[in-house]
Amino acid sequence: MSSREPRFSGVVPPLVTPLTPDGEVDVPSLERLVEFLIEAGVSGLFALGSSGEAAFLTDTRRDKSLETVVRAAAGRVPVLAGCIETTTARVIERAEIAAKLGADATVVTAPFYARVHPVEVDRHFRAVKAAVGLPMLAYDVPVSVHTKLAADRILSLAADGVVDGLKDSSGDDAGFRQVVLGAAGLPGFSALTGHEVVVDAMMLAGADGAVPGLGNVDPHGYVRLLRACAEGRWTDARAEQDRLTRLFRIVEAASPATAGGSTRGVGAFKTALALRGVIAGATVSPPMRELTAAETGEVAARLEEAGLR
Repeated sequence: MSSREPRFSGVVPPLVTPLTPDGEVDVPSLERLVEFLIEAGVSGLFALGSSGEAAFLTDTRRDKSLETVVRAAAGRVPVLAGCIETTTARVIERAEIAAKLGADATVVTAPFYARVHPVEVDRHFRAVKAAVGLPMLAYDVPVSVHTKLAADRILSLAADGVVDGLKDSSGDDAGFRQVVLGAAGLPGFSALTGHEVVVDAMMLAGADGAVPGLGNVDPHGYVRLLRACAEGRWTDARAEQDRLTRLFRIVEAASPATAGGSTRGVGAFKTALALRGVIAGATVSPPMRELTAAETGEVAARLEEAGLR
């Protein structure tokens, strides 16, 4: 565990965005999800991330989703808003809206689609922070944006007060640990792992918390896991992590012959939440597809194995 006093820590699930069959934000389901997560003891909520289908939603639907999460959270936990857009001006626009809607922080990736130089990535983060003064976490997700945020770059931005933390979904555990080590003298910096199946290891390495997509489905499990880590009960932490790792295999339910990574992840999480009665349905944004009856059965079996049905 970190000796810093991070601004954001603990379990911060990246919320899915429940949708109606016609693709609109399912506000009652989203309100139930927020309540489900807060009652489980999460420390924050990350709206409009990859699990929230931010790249798929129209601006109107993104606004409705964030507005709903902020209202439902009602100040009980901080709300981090994904401002995921292709280029700097578009990110600033999303960040301004997030601030207006009451978000407590922004989460920003490197630019994408545009081919950018590392110096331009640096300039991007500095421009966003200068335009919108909310705390900002860098979101390292090279599988989606095709740019890896180097540890030295993140630490330089953090030292200059540009980024207030890192949400790491890079899979580069060595690089993440370099950030944790380098940020030891940066009060308030938050090092959050998005790696669902090695949270115990990342906490042992000094992470401040986790942003697990699977935390939508089993927030209680991740809260227990991080509590065990905080208390130094590493055997208990490993046992809980092992159970969650087996549960994470719900992302294998959708056939890779007809479903990409987003469908397999978001579709599985939504299917599990619908089976648990938290949200009304498992509608996903096109071109993703819902899971078939057989695939849904596989998710149900994993939930039962994990003690969630």
